[in-house]
Amino acid sequence: AGTITVTISYDLIDNSTGKSIATGTREANASYDRTGQVFANERAERDAEDRAAREAAEAVRLAIASDLKRV
Repeated sequence: AGTITVTISYDLIDNSTGKSIATGTREANASYDRTGQVFANERAERDAEDRAAREAAEAVRLAIASDLKRV
């Protein structure tokens, strides 16, 4: 088995002042199974990367929405 980790950092900047409103980092993991076939392993790893990226992006979206509520 393998695990993919995706880490996203963001910095929310106020355009009018140029100052940082909020910063953060979000991380997501996705596991995948390895087999004896090279193509299957590459495909499984790519699918895991896609899953982890979608999950991390959703976490950033929610974090930014929360940050904007406080502004």
